[in-house]
Amino acid sequence: MSTYNFKTTPYDHQASALEESWSAKYYALFMEMGTGKSKVAIDTVGKLYCDNKILAALIIAPKGVYDNWYKKELPIHLGVEYHAVRWTPSTSKKFKKELDTILVPNEDKQLRIFVMNVEALSSKRGAQAAYTFLMKNPGNIMIVDESTTIKNRQAQRTKNIVKLGEYADYRRILTGSPITRSPMDLYGQCSFLSTKALGFNSYYAFQGRYAHVQRVSMGPKAFQQITGYQRLDELNAKLDKFSNRVLKKDCLDLPDKIYQRRDVEITDEQAKLYNQMKKLALAQFDSGELATTQSVLTQIMRLQQICCGFLAPDDEPLQELPCNRIKELMSVIEEASGKIIIWCNFTYDIHKIEQELSQKFGDDSVASYYGETPQDERQEIVNRFQDPNSGLRFFVGQPRTGGYGITLTEADTVVYYSNNYDLEIRLQSEDRAHRIGQKKPVNYIDLVVPNTVEEKIIKALRTKINLAEQVLGEEARDWLI
Repeated sequence: MSTYNFKTTPYDHQASALEESWSAKYYALFMEMGTGKSKVAIDTVGKLYCDNKILAALIIAPKGVYDNWYKKELPIHLGVEYHAVRWTPSTSKKFKKELDTILVPNEDKQLRIFVMNVEALSSKRGAQAAYTFLMKNPGNIMIVDESTTIKNRQAQRTKNIVKLGEYADYRRILTGSPITRSPMDLYGQCSFLSTKALGFNSYYAFQGRYAHVQRVSMGPKAFQQITGYQRLDELNAKLDKFSNRVLKKDCLDLPDKIYQRRDVEITDEQAKLYNQMKKLALAQFDSGELATTQSVLTQIMRLQQICCGFLAPDDEPLQELPCNRIKELMSVIEEASGKIIIWCNFTYDIHKIEQELSQKFGDDSVASYYGETPQDERQEIVNRFQDPNSGLRFFVGQPRTGGYGITLTEADTVVYYSNNYDLEIRLQSEDRAHRIGQKKPVNYIDLVVPNTVEEKIIKALRTKINLAEQVLGEEARDWLI
């Protein structure tokens, strides 16, 4: 092994994963959220560099995460001198000049790191920048963090990233939930690593080996539907050859997760509109219009909106409704101490909560973290929240944006003001607080309107069912009523 000096001492499970994987040409770190997989990847970069195997690293991560790599993870954990550039969509001369510093001959043999957000790889400009970096810096490693972002083999960014992988000497994927939805999600991720990883050049050959498929007709429409899986022991045996699976319960003495539910009384106005929307959805279903998962989930989303105190129909003005949800949230806050994370599925909720908390606790007490939060402000918000001496007490975020890659262990109370029905997003967002560094039990509180679709969403998430995959056909009735 190389003479790499750790900047931060690894835990035993991190050291074991590193020793097993660092020299492999391709490898998957299937380490559960909170177990420190980014450190293993960073130390891999350091060891390969010290062993004269690489001079450059291309790191791809979701938009809400890649700043964390650039501003926090690399400075904290990488035990060698390096020069890093962070991708930005800007076409300014300043960024072009900065980018040029990692595209010239590397005469000093200093480690170069290019950190990009995965969304940039959907564009021709972003893909070209990544390609140029790899070509100008032979002897390199390419890392894809939260690799479920490339599970869709038909997405342009997946195609671009898989192609870029062909020009990388070493390849890594990192995720804690590689098959949250379906074993078929593995194909896109492992194709980036190598066609040798799973032994298939064709997705349909892979699907035919490990899935049961049947043709399903719904009215005038017909499609191929996966009805089950097979030979999963064989698939797991293949994964074991190039991956390391780490679970928190096996390696960390983390405190417990405690789940609570707080019922929110529905108002008369909400109940009236909810029942109207439910009847309309069922009427549409009976007419054959609700034939796809997406249309069913749209109806569920609208019912959720009503439960949250508003309705935003397509191409119509947003309609606000009398609602007890904010009142229940404030009651939860009064009972809690310390810093609090509040997750919201809808932007409307974020604005409403931020306004309410600012009025009661002051502007400096709350910060929002969602799609419209400027990229340059996101890490600063995390840093302030993590500072025990900071006045920032409330982190109000959208889990699709803030639920990946960041650490929020200063909070031991997490409120789900409204839930996303995507299991992966729920699991990711839960573990922003429940990870290395957390010393207290973490309380998860779901706000729920009884006898509505919200109860069924919570039940599905608790039993690890992903509605985005499971709600189809006649099953839609159970969710709409």
